[in-house]
Amino acid sequence: MLESNAPKSLYRETAGTGDYPALAGVQQARVAIVGGGFTGLSTALHLAEAGDDVAVLESHQPGWGASGRNGGQVNPGLKYDPDTIEAMFGPELGPRMIDFSYGAPDFTFGLIRRLSIACEARQNGTIRAAIRPKPQAAVQTTAAQCEQRGMPVRMLDAQAMATRTGTDRYIAGMLDARGGDLHPLKYTIGLAAAARNAGARIFGGSEVLSLKREAGRWVLKTANGSISAEKVLVATNGYTGALWPGLEQSLVPVFSAIAATEPLAPKAAAAILPERPVVYEAGNITVYYRIDAHNRLLMGGRGPMKPIGDASAIRYLTDYALRLWPVLAGTRWTHGWNGRVAITKDHLLHIHEPENGVLICLGYNGRGVAMASAMGAALAQRLRGSETSPFPMPTSALKPIRFHRLWPLGVKAAILSGRVKDRFGL
Repeated sequence: MLESNAPKSLYRETAGTGDYPALAGVQQARVAIVGGGFTGLSTALHLAEAGDDVAVLESHQPGWGASGRNGGQVNPGLKYDPDTIEAMFGPELGPRMIDFSYGAPDFTFGLIRRLSIACEARQNGTIRAAIRPKPQAAVQTTAAQCEQRGMPVRMLDAQAMATRTGTDRYIAGMLDARGGDLHPLKYTIGLAAAARNAGARIFGGSEVLSLKREAGRWVLKTANGSISAEKVLVATNGYTGALWPGLEQSLVPVFSAIAATEPLAPKAAAAILPERPVVYEAGNITVYYRIDAHNRLLMGGRGPMKPIGDASAIRYLTDYALRLWPVLAGTRWTHGWNGRVAITKDHLLHIHEPENGVLICLGYNGRGVAMASAMGAALAQRLRGSETSPFPMPTSALKPIRFHRLWPLGVKAAILSGRVKDRFGL
């Protein structure tokens, strides 16, 4: 079920939104894309730049979903460590997945530079922070495996973490120089404009109500029109509905929430993340944060499993920020919002090809800014049949999750369990 309106986020207030017309009448395209987020827009851009005929159908406006609401962190890697990925997927596919996922931030920042997208992009690094010995050991393992592969990562001790974060909360961390941040809605709007300028057709207010095979082509119907296509990409992530049988049941939409302060006073702005990396905490239930280009602190984490409209609904995040940095005392929290991210059972990106001409890509598990941007180029090549190198991620059969209808209860239980484990170092 889709939310009727996007929240009044800081991003929307500072970037606005797109204004793309709804699909009307009967149209055709070689490729039709369902979803106007990072995946759909990056794919459309790369298809259009190659001279292909592509149309994007978005239920609201580009960036309405998680692509325009997320934490703005451009982070490298997958959930699992490189050695684990290679053990899971073998000596050929495993290294491709590692190279692709860890290289995704460089792709994203390079794309932003190439297209001159004004989205406050900064490649100042990602820090994975550890509070207790168990996550410290996990971070050290990740760092060692990355270093073995020549990646630009290094461990930080407690003193270095205090210097870089402005708090003495952490006993260690791993800095990856490839990470960074951006204004996600400005980036999405910029991607949409670039795709349109390259020749892609983009339709807002055009929820796809049905997708059926007719006379050898795929026909997508909306409330006011239809479009037939040779090939279709479904890229709906956390807002996936019943468009394709079993797809909605193959992932769990989890709400992630963000609170934002007013622009910080000079003393606080200088003390918190002085070099402006992004940070996410290692553990069962992560908290992530950054200082944006206007010196606002953005704190993110799991929140209520329903839409929120202000920071008062996520006091645990604002209270935690004050614990990290007492200098924030008296600072106003001006915005609070949330949105759905798609979590898969195996915590890996899912790519399906259930029928000839249909490609599905979703389930970024909170790592979508960089990965989805880079996936667009790979998906475009696959849709064109012009792959010059093996596909960088595995494709799999669509498998609905058992007892999916109980997902809200399951998510609440998992969050509670994760917080208990983090509190007691389990």
